[in-house]
Amino acid sequence: MSTRRILLPGLCFIVMTLAVLQTMVVPIVLTIGNQLGVGTTAAGWVLTANLLAAVIATPVIGRLADLHGKRPVLIGVLTVVLAGSLLAALTDSLLWLIVGRVLQGVSYALFPIALAVLRDEMPPRKLVGSMAVLSGTLGVGGGFGLVLTGLLTANGADYHRVFWLTVAFVVVALAIAWFGVPARPRTGRGTVDWWGAVLLAVTLLLLFLALTQGRTWGWGSIATIGCAVVGVFTGAVWWIFEKRTDEPLVAPRMLTHGPLLATNVATLFVGIGMFVNFLACSYFVQTPRAVAGYGFTANVFEASVVYLLPGAAVGVVAAVISGRLIRSFGPRRVLVAGAVIGLVGFVFVALAHDHTWQLITAGIVINTFVSLAFASLPNLLMAEVSAADTGVANSVNSIVRTVGTSIASAALSTVLAMFTIEGTVVARESVYIAAFFAGAVACLAVVLAASAIKSTPAAVLRSGAIERPQGHLTTPLP
Repeated sequence: MSTRRILLPGLCFIVMTLAVLQTMVVPIVLTIGNQLGVGTTAAGWVLTANLLAAVIATPVIGRLADLHGKRPVLIGVLTVVLAGSLLAALTDSLLWLIVGRVLQGVSYALFPIALAVLRDEMPPRKLVGSMAVLSGTLGVGGGFGLVLTGLLTANGADYHRVFWLTVAFVVVALAIAWFGVPARPRTGRGTVDWWGAVLLAVTLLLLFLALTQGRTWGWGSIATIGCAVVGVFTGAVWWIFEKRTDEPLVAPRMLTHGPLLATNVATLFVGIGMFVNFLACSYFVQTPRAVAGYGFTANVFEASVVYLLPGAAVGVVAAVISGRLIRSFGPRRVLVAGAVIGLVGFVFVALAHDHTWQLITAGIVINTFVSLAFASLPNLLMAEVSAADTGVANSVNSIVRTVGTSIASAALSTVLAMFTIEGTVVARESVYIAAFFAGAVACLAVVLAASAIKSTPAAVLRSGAIERPQGHLTTPLP
């Protein structure tokens, strides 16, 4: 079997590994805190540190991949992630666990690098479908990560099992990258804009701290407001600096060019919708009905297998057929249709959530939206940039998606803690209804953003010539 024939399945497994690393820890933060004997706030840094590392490292790694080749950078990233996974699996110290999660955070760069590899290696007639399947795997993998966590931590089992599974995933992914990704001569020119990278890292770090720690510090606290204000100021300095730099890390035009801006806005709200679905559904079904009058008193295992697994499985099917849909109708139309499907799913579950079948049905519908959206977005993105900018463009898009998931996680956690049933720590049912309607609003925002994107003609996609003609950013960005 040729390397090209195994390339797509191999890259899908690598992206699945990233998705599993993203979501597996989400349901067990409380378990980690209890088993390590630390508070919820301290244990929450297991998630926060991972996200901070991701938003800081991803654009730099994307640029390194464009300059020095995708295969060596891919192998390097996986090696760092393996070290982090081993550290997290072996340690009983919260500090070293957080260090391990920081190292795992560089895994967010795997997705943009994998997309760039496909652009280099796939024949034009197969590129659109291949990108759709690979991108759909990202959304599906997130659901499977939650399911696997439920299987591994049933009945209060040791959380270390989760990290040992990540070790196994990363070892296989590293072998695939080593033997299955072709080596290409270095073709990139230029250097890494390290000053721009530092300014961007400081900007993202401060803004992310304000977002993720606002609830703990207090949204009106000096720390939260200070991080936000200084982050915005540093971002303004970065923007001015990048406009005057000959080889910027992220060209400002890449953020303001109309179709790219609309695509990134759509990505932000897809990330919000995806995590609202994951978290709200998981928390809702685990709510004790005897206390709250709603919910299904499910444990983590039941929440994962009964309520989340069906949607993840259907998401696989949606990811597989998405390429054909994109070739036939174009990525913009598929994105709009997927967002409408997601809107219907969120409105349905907001109004009807008293029976198990209703939650399962909504999960299937919403996961279909996520798979179709993730399949469409890279095709829209790559239609606007040259091959030389593929890595950094997808890295920026990955950061936007991460910001969306973080907004959803922070906002949901805050309102669940604020509005509780009197005398308990259980959230009111109205909070979940509002969360599901917020998911519907996110889908509507995706529809509006996608409508602002000029559609790539289906004939162009079928021919594989996905780079735009004159007037678009298909030449390397200055």
